Amino acid sequence: MTDNEAFRAETRTWLEANCPQSIRGVRFGIETSHEVYKTKDGKAWLDAMASRGWTAPTWPKKYTGGGLNHAQATILGQELKRINAGTPGGGMGMIMIGPTLLEFGTEEQKQRHIPKIVSGEVVWCQGYSEPGAGSDLASVQTKAVIDGDRFVINGQKIWTSMAQIADWMFALVRTDPDASKHDGISFVLLDMHQPGVSIKPIRLISGSSPFCETFFDDAIAQRDNLVGELNKGWTVAKRLLQFERSSIGGMSSGDGKKKSADKKAAAKPVNEFASLAKTYIGEIDGKISDPETRDEILRHVMKDRAFKLTTKRVGEEARAGMDAGDTATIFKLVGSYIQQDSSSLKGRLMGTQGVGWEGPGFEKNELVMTKLWLANRATSIYGGTNEVQMNIIAKRVLQLPE
Repeated sequence: MTDNEAFRAETRTWLEANCPQSIRGVRFGIETSHEVYKTKDGKAWLDAMASRGWTAPTWPKKYTGGGLNHAQATILGQELKRINAGTPGGGMGMIMIGPTLLEFGTEEQKQRHIPKIVSGEVVWCQGYSEPGAGSDLASVQTKAVIDGDRFVINGQKIWTSMAQIADWMFALVRTDPDASKHDGISFVLLDMHQPGVSIKPIRLISGSSPFCETFFDDAIAQRDNLVGELNKGWTVAKRLLQFERSSIGGMSSGDGKKKSADKKAAAKPVNEFASLAKTYIGEIDGKISDPETRDEILRHVMKDRAFKLTTKRVGEEARAGMDAGDTATIFKLVGSYIQQDSSSLKGRLMGTQGVGWEGPGFEKNELVMTKLWLANRATSIYGGTNEVQMNIIAKRVLQLPE
């Protein structure tokens, strides 16, 4: 038995023993995941995985991460899929600020913040966009004035996802108002549980309120929570955006399975769409009755599969030391469109049953589909609008003139 085979066997046994049945098959959104890990089984699952560092399987063990190599992390992902279980924790701590601190943070910052991200003890939110600085992020005007060993912060942020439940925020603040646009910005971490921070949730068309307005009135960030250099936060901010856009775009580490398993993975989305089509449109001899619908499903699935294979290849190249360039921007652009197309296609396949909001006449999965379609309208906005991504690609990748 090889080392990887032994690791798989041990992992499979451990997951079967530690993952509660009530957690398997459950998929949680940005708002509900926080609540489920307050339940008995949810908390047990989070604590068990965090005890092994498997909420952040490839992060260094010295910061309580799993310390797994790529092959082991791939096996862990496969075994989680096998029992239909998700990795607990996650959120902006895992996807965005954690990797940024590992790259730019001081040793003290890593020791202080990373373990609490791994354990799920702390929820993070992002303080980037402002009413006058959305796509033009470098125009942020929230001010931070140095006062001894702390920053005193005044201003406003908007679209701060999950600010209403967050414990900490990573924020861009202007520390030198006389510097040029991209200079004079610093990247700081601040405690959300203080008198100088107030939060107002924004209700969205989907009915949820994951985004908020956040106001600072003499809020405090300690000087030792400055990430990177003073007035050089734009460099840190751009790197974090790469992590964010890779996540939005579906940047994958790949799975390393055999070809037969790859075929099963490719067939799964086909079956998902086909099942909807057969249920709501009809079938003849086991096939979707409408040939145009069959063609539309196959075209979408082929595009999605090609995208996933491309992200897998780029991930492998990055691990081999090759420069990934501006692929995060490209993947964010393409991935957001594919995600929107997917929910739109599902809704169309369901016909009038795919546009229900509430009341009798609709199944639970049909009402979920409506809210999913509405929520996915935002994927081409957050993390930098797709129009901004196209400008970046034009300038940096294609080197087109302005």
